[in-house]
Order: sequence, then structure tokens, then C-alpha cells
Amino acid sequence: MKAHVVMYSTASCPYCTMAERLLKSKGIDEIEKIRVDLDPSIREAMMQKTGRRTVPQIYIDDTHVGGFDDLSALDRAGKLETLLNPLA
Repeated sequence: MKAHVVMYSTASCPYCTMAERLLKSKGIDEIEKIRVDLDPSIREAMMQKTGRRTVPQIYIDDTHVGGFDDLSALDRAGKLETLLNPLA
């Protein structure tokens, strides 16, 4: 079973697009996107939860991965597959 992926994002965020592309290349078809540009309270909630202001902020199941650079670093380290496929 694939992991549940949540991504805080905005409409015009190139890093969000790159993160989505990387996740899709790993077989993740569904990404729950939470748009922080539509409601300031959602951005505030994201900042409280993650301690960060920037998007994307990515969660894989209950693990806060961080932004695109963090996601990419996990992939390069060979650790992303394990997070995305916890029962594999």
C-alpha cells in the first residue's frame, strides 16, 4: 500500500511542481494538496505545524519531510522509497 502524501502548496510554485513530478515518478498517484495561498489561516496552521513559512511542505504519512530540497535529498540518499512504500 502506498503512503498518504500531503503537500502544502500555492498556485504558482515551481518547487511544488517539481516535488509533485518526483513523487509521481515514484508511483504516487494521489497527493492531497492544501493550498495556503487561498486562506491566510491555512498558511498560519502550516507554519504552526511545520515551523516553516515556505512551500511546498510535504508530509508522507505522519512524517514531515520538509520542502522539495529535503524530498530530493531523501531520494538521492535512497530513503524516499521506504517512506513511500512502508509495507514493501
